[in-house]
Parts: sequence; structure tokens; C-alpha cells
Amino acid sequence: MELSFINSFQSEWLKKKRSAAAWLTVIGGFFIPVIVLVNRFIDSSMLYAENTSPHVWEALFNRCWQFMALFLLPMGVILATSLITQLEFKNNTWKQLHTTPQRLTTIFFAKLAVIVIMMLQFFILFNIGIYLAGTVPSIFFRNAPYPGEAIPFKAVLRANSRFFLDCLPIIGLQYFISLQFKNFLVPVGAGLAMYTASMIALSWKYGYIVPYAYCALNLNFMKNKSAINPATNIHIWATAYFVVFSILSYIFYIKKKEKG
Repeated sequence: MELSFINSFQSEWLKKKRSAAAWLTVIGGFFIPVIVLVNRFIDSSMLYAENTSPHVWEALFNRCWQFMALFLLPMGVILATSLITQLEFKNNTWKQLHTTPQRLTTIFFAKLAVIVIMMLQFFILFNIGIYLAGTVPSIFFRNAPYPGEAIPFKAVLRANSRFFLDCLPIIGLQYFISLQFKNFLVPVGAGLAMYTASMIALSWKYGYIVPYAYCALNLNFMKNKSAINPATNIHIWATAYFVVFSILSYIFYIKKKEKG
């Protein structure tokens, strides 16, 4: 069983190479850090003050996440999940896939695992980009010393873990919708509608029940600790939504008569 899953995962991973989703992961991971880096180059007079600040990494991290969490990350997850899930529809290979000696359960979870690992890859690239945005200017400018503050690994890992959990409901629901419809525009349109609803719900005291709102809510909490009811753990809500959506997606996939 384990070997079968590994082989299936490797097959799905190879499929996504050179796909739009693969490029989206790489470009999306570096996009905001590159913009921040270019801005630091343009406004080089501030480099000394920024790099000698005792909170230089926290400032860079918050600046990058401010733009990423509110729009680019949810949209990237919507597009990447839909693209990966619908590769079989695009290539008209669902029937071919289902004739292979693989259980439907293996196929389902291998595809889902590829999406989750791609998301992890995105987070790694994004954090590498933040590190480069902080250190590269010291190579080109004399007034920009290497950042003196040690990287707060625990805080960075904690924040990344929370944002990662907050993306899971989007993955779960987009995976569910993408498996049900051949038209790529359906899951993307549904994702855009849910994202719009989540932005409207941010000011609502029960906005945490909207599954696409957690990245933005977590960002608000980073800025203002009182932005969310302390009794409400949005990360538990996000994880629970992911589990529910994944179970529903699995049931519908297994029970679906026409899978191609």
C-alpha cells in the first residue's frame, strides 16, 4: 500500500512539472520579496537604519506577509489547486488513469498530497525570498550592513505554520469543486466568489466561519491582537474545514459514476 502510494505520488508530481501551477508556485513565492528588494534598492538611504534595527527581520517578514496574505496567497491557492486537479480533464486522461492498477483512494490522496507539498514548497521559497530581500542589499551598498538581528526562527516558523493551516480550507474546497466539474472556470469562479465573500465578512464578528477568510484574519491578528475573539481559534476552524471538505471530496469522488 505504501509503495503504491509513493509511486502514485511520484507520477502525479511528474505531471505537474512544467505546468502552469508549478510556475505559479515559483513565481508566486518570490514575487513579493523581489518587489520589496527592488524597493529597498531604490530607497537605499534607509538601508543602514533598517539593517541595524533590532527588529529588521520582523519588519521585513510583516511587510512581505501584509501583501501576500491579503490577496496573492488565497488567489494563488485557488488557481494552483484548480490547475493541478484539472490536469486530467485538460489532457483528457482520467479514463487512462483509472485503468492503471491503482486504487481510487490512492489516486485521490496522491493528488491531494501533491497540492499540499506544493504549498509547502511555496512557503519555503517565500521565506528564502524574504531572507534574500534582507541580505542582498549588503552586497551592493556600503551603507547597508548585514542585518545584525538573529533570525527569529521560532517566531517565523510559528507564523508560517499558522498561515499554512489557514490555506488548507481553500485547498480542500477547491479540490472538491475541481474534481466535480470539467470546466476550469467553475472552480476558479467559485473560489473568487468565496474569496470576495470572505473579504466582506472580515468586519463581521462571525467572519471566522467563512473558510476563505483565515489568511486575512491571521494578518489582522498580527497587527492587532484584539482583532479576533481570543476564545476563537481560527486555525482549528481552518483545519476542521479542511478535514470536512476532504472527506466530502473523497466520498463524491468515489461515488461519482462518470469520473472522466
